[in-house]
Amino acid sequence: MIHRRDNGGASSAPATSSRWVIDARQLVRTYQMGQNQVHALRGVDLQVGPGDMVAIVGASGSGKSTLMNILGCLDRPDAGSYVLDGVHVDTAGKNARADLRNQKIGFVFQGFNLLARTSAVENVELPLLYHRNDHRLPTRRLAEEALQRVGLGDRMDHEPSELSGGQQQRVAIARALVTKPSLVLADEPTGNLDSRTSMEIMALFQDLNREGVTIVVVTHEDDIARCTNRKVELRDGLVVHDERLRDRVDAAQEAARRKSSDSVIA
Repeated sequence: MIHRRDNGGASSAPATSSRWVIDARQLVRTYQMGQNQVHALRGVDLQVGPGDMVAIVGASGSGKSTLMNILGCLDRPDAGSYVLDGVHVDTAGKNARADLRNQKIGFVFQGFNLLARTSAVENVELPLLYHRNDHRLPTRRLAEEALQRVGLGDRMDHEPSELSGGQQQRVAIARALVTKPSLVLADEPTGNLDSRTSMEIMALFQDLNREGVTIVVVTHEDDIARCTNRKVELRDGLVVHDERLRDRVDAAQEAARRKSSDSVIA
């Protein structure tokens, strides 16, 4: 719960008990584009429980990015309510939402968004330097532990230019995990990777999910969505399909199969 006053407008967001990490109800978001209104979200409901792994899918213009921005506290809905891990986001001011992003959400992006000429461990350490709750955190040790967790204990001092695309994304995932967030939001995390490396990254997400990490992946790739436990499809700003996947793809096995196929082709 955030107690300090927020200079961004509304007072800090009140906490409430909830069995959901994400509890979004009837989200509406409309943009003005010249003379036209774009109805990006038309009343979206989404609940995600602790330890779930969900894929949000849909064509371009379906509302995926808008929903992702709202779930990540980067934008606000015009109507509806959003409670993140027991905290009312839709009534939070600018500073309170910044605190929520820093403390409760880990972001993973398609383009990695790593700082050039900065080591892997320094990139992972960065969110901790902005952590307002405790400036005495052992930031370097926590960053090193996060990199070890994603299998990069031997690459801590490497800069992004010295890492492969898959390794850079692992650094980004470590950065997302280092603050021990309630939720990891991954926006097209495999979009810049080849098919085998994509499965290796999804295998890492599956390992983290088995440890209890709550993960939401936005993707347009069906094979990536099938690596999750649940697929939510958006179309024209509405949820048109919400399916619990009984047999998710084992991404580690699929990565091994693709590696074998690559070897045969070579």
